[in-house]
Amino acid sequence: MFTGKCIGITRKIIWTCLLLIGCSLIAAHSVAQVPGVSDTAVKIGSCSALDGPARQLGLQTVLGATAYFDYVNDRGGINGRKITLSSFDDGYDPERAASCFGLLKRENVFASGFFVGTPTAMKYVPLAEADHLPIVGLFTGAQFLYEPVKHDVINLRASYNDETREQVDNLWKAGAHRIAVIYQDDGFGKAILDGVKLALTKHNATTVATGSFARNTLDVGQAIEAVGAAKPDAVILASPYAPAAEIVKHAHGQSWHPLFLAVSFIGTEAFVTAAGKEAEGVVITQVVPTYDDTGLPAVKLYRECLAKYMSGTQPSFVSFEAFVNAMVIAEGLKRAGKNPTRDKFIEGIESLNNFDIGLGSQALLEFSVHHHKGLGHVYTTVVRGGKPEVFSEWETVLARK
Repeated sequence: MFTGKCIGITRKIIWTCLLLIGCSLIAAHSVAQVPGVSDTAVKIGSCSALDGPARQLGLQTVLGATAYFDYVNDRGGINGRKITLSSFDDGYDPERAASCFGLLKRENVFASGFFVGTPTAMKYVPLAEADHLPIVGLFTGAQFLYEPVKHDVINLRASYNDETREQVDNLWKAGAHRIAVIYQDDGFGKAILDGVKLALTKHNATTVATGSFARNTLDVGQAIEAVGAAKPDAVILASPYAPAAEIVKHAHGQSWHPLFLAVSFIGTEAFVTAAGKEAEGVVITQVVPTYDDTGLPAVKLYRECLAKYMSGTQPSFVSFEAFVNAMVIAEGLKRAGKNPTRDKFIEGIESLNNFDIGLGSQALLEFSVHHHKGLGHVYTTVVRGGKPEVFSEWETVLARK
């Protein structure tokens, strides 16, 4: 009878072990079936402008993301997995988007992020939706990214409509009512132009002049001529850093000095380097706080990570934004659990509602199922002494013109 009891107990133990082994095999198999996820790593992919006239935007984006992932990996990764980032070049060229996206699929990435530009994003978004490949963090604020909400597309930054509204409203209060736009003739430039026009409708006004130039060129002379003839008080530049620098240098060389403004996509530090002393006084809106505000936990960590992992690299608004995007991805992975899926990852980010990621109380993340734009706050800077500084004295700046 004692032997029978032992046999019964032994059978129970065996069946319990088999059940546990079976569950472990099922869990391991389920992880293996999730693209880009292994027992030790999770793959993130990126297509960005790593070469060509806008390359500094892509290089800074990848740098910021890598700095944070290195920090996470030094601490054991997320749920025991290191985060790897595979970055590919699309040259800020929408014609290369499909082939670059193909590289992400071939790389079998779990999710993607750190894309640069509106015209390329217009190609990537439908591809990602069709493949159910999450995109988290695009260096563009085009409205189509936010409306309607797309399940697989999540963006951190305030929109271009937010930035242009901030610019136009403050210009109007300061008495600058003659506003013109010089824009890159593509989806990005037209998104800024539309944002400016929308903001001006609040004041029963429209642009006094517009001028355009082709993407990936520095041929801006005709645009300057078209806008300069209208004698605007202020000119909003919808341009990356290289053509924007050419515009201000060309204009000042002709003794034309309106107040120039730009949105965050310009790449502030690259613009200042390219424009030199002619960058002085240009107003640039940003979508993250200044990287000099080390009282903010995210800024402090960013500066520490740059010093440790990217020695000799100077801070920039572009790399800081990418750093924060990487923080969002890591938090989403953490909330997706030990057996992450793409849907769990999206749900994890959507749960970051009223979430303090270290940018201060005015910049809490506001993600939800119905809201895939994390931040809405806009910060204003002006170039002074070759550096961007936070400012709010619009009347003072205009008085100098």
